[in-house]
Amino acid sequence: MRADPAAFHGPPAGEAGRPASTREVYVSRLEAEDLYKVFGRRPAEAVDKLRGGADREELRADGTTAAVIDASFTVEPGQIFVVMGLSGSGKSTLLRMLNGLLEPTAGHVRFDGQDLTQLSARELREVRSKKISMVFQHFALFPHRSVLENAAYGLEVQGVPRAERDKRAHEALELAGLKGWEKSFPDELSGGMQQRVGLARALATDADMLLMDESFSALDPLIRRDMQDQLLELQKTLKKTIVFITHDLNEAMRLGDRIAVMRDGRIVQIGSSEDILVTPANDYVASFTQDVDRSRVLTAGAIMAAPDRGYQAAEAPAKVTEDTPIIELFTPCSTSEIPVAVTDGDGNVLGVVPRERLLAVLGEPMKTVENDDAAPQDKVVAPRNEGDGPVEKVNAGA
Repeated sequence: MRADPAAFHGPPAGEAGRPASTREVYVSRLEAEDLYKVFGRRPAEAVDKLRGGADREELRADGTTAAVIDASFTVEPGQIFVVMGLSGSGKSTLLRMLNGLLEPTAGHVRFDGQDLTQLSARELREVRSKKISMVFQHFALFPHRSVLENAAYGLEVQGVPRAERDKRAHEALELAGLKGWEKSFPDELSGGMQQRVGLARALATDADMLLMDESFSALDPLIRRDMQDQLLELQKTLKKTIVFITHDLNEAMRLGDRIAVMRDGRIVQIGSSEDILVTPANDYVASFTQDVDRSRVLTAGAIMAAPDRGYQAAEAPAKVTEDTPIIELFTPCSTSEIPVAVTDGDGNVLGVVPRERLLAVLGEPMKTVENDDAAPQDKVVAPRNEGDGPVEKVNAGA
């Protein structure tokens, strides 16, 4: 009997955090507002200096390190929100503020409308044990415990009776592809299998949100891709809210519904894979995207143009939806000079992709926001989600 993914569903998407009233007020699953984390002497003074325009280097001269600077974003129910950046960019520090492992120097973290920065240590432990689970980069398994006991550990901390926690751990291990390995020990597993145990441990608690800190970074490339596939497959049914940390743009674009790019403690751009690939905020972001295979990331909807007057969709070599990867457009574009039609679910033409447009998108370098004289200094780089929180902006010079 296979485990039922529905058994691991949290509250229905969009329901958690909404007040019981006749007038609904939308609440994002997670909201970070003006977050700062400063290590060293007089951190509050350092935040004031940062708000006044000081940079990291000025603070470092005073023996203070600004790890995260003015980070704001929202994550909606069921989204995979990826935070990407190089080592030292502040992404792991940011993640640890989201569940209270690190206390922000300034700012707020709200989960289902509850301000986590105002909770006591005991209340934070309760949130971490039941609502927000974490999957670590280096597995963090107990070597003296079996696979089943490791997967059930979070439930043991919650005080769940033995029979129930074993049942839920069995189901989580099956979802993670480890059925039959319950009695094994961590040293008998490959790296990929050990990471699956960590994932199963997080799933067993039925937490509403998963925080994944470079969870696949220590794995070999083939195993890493397999784990990405596993996560995406689970997400189709579990629809968890996930914040995923990585330094790999290809991984970010493969997994993320939305991506935040960090540099020197600041978020410099937030958007979809297409936003970041087509309109990078600055040269730093563009440098990440130069080796990405655009044909597998960009979609027909991202590159389509308005049809010419008199265009007949019936004569098009193919009709595709907005989310069709452009790699699937090469064959129809090569067989006809008539543009491919991009249609909605009812067959209405939304735009077209001419052959010339397809080739140009693949061959031309993308113009960055900071180099576009016509672009405003502050640019909204994330498409607005319905009911989204505060508008996310980046400073192109950050």
